[in-house]
Amino acid sequence: MKNQNRFKNWQYPEIEEGKLTKYNWLVQNKDGFKLGFATDIGAFSYINAKYGVAIEDEVQIGSHCSIYSVSTIDNKQGKVTLKKNCKIGSHSTVLPGVTIGENSIIGAHSLVISDIPSNVIAFGVPAKVIREINE
Repeated sequence: MKNQNRFKNWQYPEIEEGKLTKYNWLVQNKDGFKLGFATDIGAFSYINAKYGVAIEDEVQIGSHCSIYSVSTIDNKQGKVTLKKNCKIGSHSTVLPGVTIGENSIIGAHSLVISDIPSNVIAFGVPAKVIREINE
């Protein structure tokens, strides 16, 4: 595991319906929420898991992000999946039905409306793949 030292004492946070965790992020519809090991979710992020949100191991989500499995504006719904070791920049929004691939990076202030493949950098409104990660 890459982040062994950083997450040496990592523990699953207590998640209560509609209440801030001790890290100041919130999940609504927690029964549809799956959280992987050694994740890092920034303060003031909001997750609506009505139709499912799965966050795999070692995912990092910046502060003030929003992840929606349902949209009341256009009535879209669908599971959101954040694959292992992906990173979501601060103030980004992920809309229903989106999967972000393993190791991919989403730049800050992005709006993710469609799937992002593994091992890429994407950003913008809407988020678009800018380049592959070749490391």
